[in-house]
This record gives sequence, C-alpha cells and structure tokens, in this order.
Amino acid sequence: MTPPNQLPDIQATPDTRGIAIDQVGVSDLRYPIKVTDREGNPFPTVARISMSVHLPHHFKGTHMSRFLEVLSLHEGEVTSRTLPAILRDLRGRLNAEEAHMEVAFTYFVTKQAPVSLAPAKVACDCVFSGTSNGAGDELILSVTAPVTTLCPCSKEISDYGAHNQRGYVTIEVKPKPKGNGCELILIEDLIEIAEKSGSAPVYALLKRPDERHVTMQAYENPVFVEDVVRNAAALLRADGRVASFTVKAVNHESIHDHNAFAVISGTVEETN
Repeated sequence: MTPPNQLPDIQATPDTRGIAIDQVGVSDLRYPIKVTDREGNPFPTVARISMSVHLPHHFKGTHMSRFLEVLSLHEGEVTSRTLPAILRDLRGRLNAEEAHMEVAFTYFVTKQAPVSLAPAKVACDCVFSGTSNGAGDELILSVTAPVTTLCPCSKEISDYGAHNQRGYVTIEVKPKPKGNGCELILIEDLIEIAEKSGSAPVYALLKRPDERHVTMQAYENPVFVEDVVRNAAALLRADGRVASFTVKAVNHESIHDHNAFAVISGTVEETN
C-alpha cells in the first residue's frame, strides 16, 4: 500500500490550456458559526457558506479540503475582525492570488414591545462577504430587516384609515478601512437604520396596547418606498464608518397584485 504522503497530487499537476479560473471552491456548505452581538457575546447560528480562490492558468485544480481546514482552524467565528484573517489564510494555504468568502445566516434580535415591553425575537437575514488579494481586503455586510410602511397617498385621500404593509429593507455596507482591518459596524446598527427608515418597526410579540401604539405610530409616519431608501441613505451618509452602501426596500403591497421596490447606491465622502 502506498503511504499517504506519497500519494500523487493531481490538483498540483500542470494544465496546458492557458486559461485561469476566476473562482473555484466550495458552496452551499452548512456550518455552525458564531457571530458577535452588540454586547460582545457570541451568537451561535448556522450559516450557508461559499469559499473560493482564483486559480492560475498553470494549475490543474485546487485543494478543496483546505477550505474546510481553514474554516475549522477559526472555529466558525465569523466577524468583521476574523473574516479578513480567514481570507488571508485561504490565500496562503492554497497559494492563491485572491480569495472570496460569503457567509449567509439568520440573526435573531430580541425586541421589546413598545408598551408592554414583552420580549420576543425577530429574525433578520444577514450576509458577510469578503475578498482578499494583493491590493488589500474588502468586507461587505448585508442585513435584511422587516419594517411596517403606511402609504402617504392612501392616508391623504381616504376619509379614514390608510393601507399599510410589511416591507423589507436590505442594507449592504462596505466599512471604511481602519488599521489592519476595518471599522466595526454591527448587525444591530443596520437593523436600527432600517427601522428608522420605515413607518414603524415589526415585532414578533404585541399585546393590545402595543398594537394600538404601533398602528398609530405608522399612521403618523407615512412613507413611500422611495422615502424608505432615501431615509436610510441619509443615515448611512452621516455614518463615518461607512465607505459605500446599497439600500433596497421592497413593499409587499396589501392592495395591489405586485410588490413595490426602490434602490439607492452611494459612496460616503471623506470629511475633515
């Protein structure tokens, strides 16, 4: 029997076609991870992970097992602090010029009802994605949070009431660089921006006094889907930690057979 250290390494053999591969790796990997909440505590969840590297034209293949080895070395801790280190480890272990990683997961934020203060968890979809190459590291954080929106036109033209609906605000930000990493932007920070941009937050648990409060809050703060993305963009432009952003709002219309959406992308100018 051939000893394991003498087995042929087919992936490392030359390829003669002269064609480099932009990304090659593993995807749809379900893996337990830990992210950090606002208090600095670890939040365990399950992520769907994609990891890849650039493959030069002269290599036949990459070593797929090394992706899992790197992830295991970091014990599933995925934050804005650790993701650049994971990417750099991927580049080193796979002799790659560039590495990519995308980590999609559900984050649960505990929200207290506005009157009864009853606590319950609301689910938000999050994605950490990053790229590391010779030019540096890039991190993108994306959070999708639910909001309530109430139509200003409906309120204005109706004798009473106004149609409202649940909307979803997706905020994607690129933090500014800081030292060897980047500015720390928490998931909760983006959730708060999303909720401030709508008519009212969405809660998992509401008693009757809470329902009254939320209903009136939305009625007093009507917003079009256009208002939602503009409100969020204004808050992001004022945040000194943000280099660039994209905001997308989608309203699941309650009286129409379609959704309404709006998108704004922008960069944040350096201020003295």
